[in-house]
Amino acid sequence: MARFHPLPVAAVDRLTDDSVALTFTVPAELREEFRHAPGQHLALRRRTDGTEIRRTYSICSPAPAPGGDGPSTLRVGVRLVEGGAFSTYALKEVNLGDEIEVMTPAGRFTLDPAPGLYAAVVGGSGITPVLSIVSTLLAREPRARFCLIRGDRTAASTMFLEEVADLKDRYPERLQLVTVLSREEQQAGLPSGRLDRERLAELLPALLPVDQVAGWFLCGPFGLVEGAEKALRGLGVEKSRIHQEIFHVDSAVPAEAAPAPADSTVTARLDGRGGTWPVRDGESLLETVLRNRPDAPYACKGGVCGTCRAFLVSGEVRMDRNFALEAEETEAGYVLACQSHAVTEKVELDFDR
Repeated sequence: MARFHPLPVAAVDRLTDDSVALTFTVPAELREEFRHAPGQHLALRRRTDGTEIRRTYSICSPAPAPGGDGPSTLRVGVRLVEGGAFSTYALKEVNLGDEIEVMTPAGRFTLDPAPGLYAAVVGGSGITPVLSIVSTLLAREPRARFCLIRGDRTAASTMFLEEVADLKDRYPERLQLVTVLSREEQQAGLPSGRLDRERLAELLPALLPVDQVAGWFLCGPFGLVEGAEKALRGLGVEKSRIHQEIFHVDSAVPAEAAPAPADSTVTARLDGRGGTWPVRDGESLLETVLRNRPDAPYACKGGVCGTCRAFLVSGEVRMDRNFALEAEETEAGYVLACQSHAVTEKVELDFDR
């Protein structure tokens, strides 16, 4: 069960004018709880003026080896979002020694290190989880190779520029690095421009044997991830080999749908305990559960992070949108509680599966 713990800030490193890396110290007694797979994320929580703010940020540090100790530190990357309450706080107010409430790791945008060729297409802050994936894979598996294709606006706006360069120096034969800048010409390398579907459809086969890549990792804004997936599907890549994590989705008003049945209820199992509660008109199932179980897991409430994933035991729900669950997860019966609304009078969810 995901839980929050206050962790002290061990370092605040300025990456670019609009991004920082926060490093947290993990005390010995919590290191097992904060053991993470490469690519997972942390939800950070702050309470201000009586309001609780939660935001999710990917871990960029390598994952601990199986069987060894859990991590003594955790590092995340934060990019400033216009009007963003938490990102503004992270960039302008957080200092060394401050304590921030941090949820234990979550997320399924991960790679279990194994031999083979892997590749990623990332945009902007989408480099953050992939940095953890690449560094962990190449350190643990000498028979693995990785092709990293990243798009940024300018060199000055590129997060983790030095960290990626260090990885390239450390593994020159096993890490292929391709950088494309959309607003700045490079002295060498590819011409400037966006990494859209058409460009990727031409670029990817020229860079590597697309059909031999064991896993593709797409991360960043919705447009880039969507375009990269369509390009890969057009090149014959099976959907099961494409993994996605979206960082930015434009807000959209969901299409009107039939209201929930009158007197509908949700039964939820959470951390070994269950309960049944009435669903108020218009609220999501997560909102219903939170009114009665404030410890229910969530972060973004926008269908992006997947923290509120639950198994649909019985009943039917309507999800407004889903940018977090893979097709096999929804087919297996998982839903995002923050986006789910009751279609039947009785719905049962299990957050523990």
